[in-house]
Amino acid sequence: MTGSLTQPDLGQVRTWLQEIPDPEVPAVSVMDLGIVREVRWENDELVVAITPTYSGCPATSVIALDIEAALRAKGLEHLRIERRLSPPWTTDWISEEGRRKLEAYGIAPPAERAGDSPSPFDRFLRKPLVVACPRCKSENTHRVSEFGSTPCKAQYQCRDCLEPFDYFKCI
Repeated sequence: MTGSLTQPDLGQVRTWLQEIPDPEVPAVSVMDLGIVREVRWENDELVVAITPTYSGCPATSVIALDIEAALRAKGLEHLRIERRLSPPWTTDWISEEGRRKLEAYGIAPPAERAGDSPSPFDRFLRKPLVVACPRCKSENTHRVSEFGSTPCKAQYQCRDCLEPFDYFKCI
């Protein structure tokens, strides 16, 4: 750290990371989404481990650069960003605050937990997933497309307020 012999504590670093928005959904931070998996000191080097929302996520490089730029702006010189693919990211890692922020932004958060999610074959045999409209809270909605603005979202429409919205799919 420039001009200082002390390292900021990890709580402070996590607070700084909470300020870094996701590049695809800027209403939530990389911490809210659970992309940051670990923050630790290895001697005088800060290590931030990130897990992409899926292995081919095009935003992963941008997220790594944003984290590095934000931490360097705080005076950290010795840092490393680790990319972890295992365990794979899951929507269960989205914080409750992140879920509230998604909904306030107009994106319905996952309606189920990954551990409770049925297989793709089971989806054909059960009732359609109930996704509440993030605007009017109506459950009278329907899926328009399996894919929304990004591969991790589906496009829905509310039958009551008629507004379209993205649903963050359970992964």
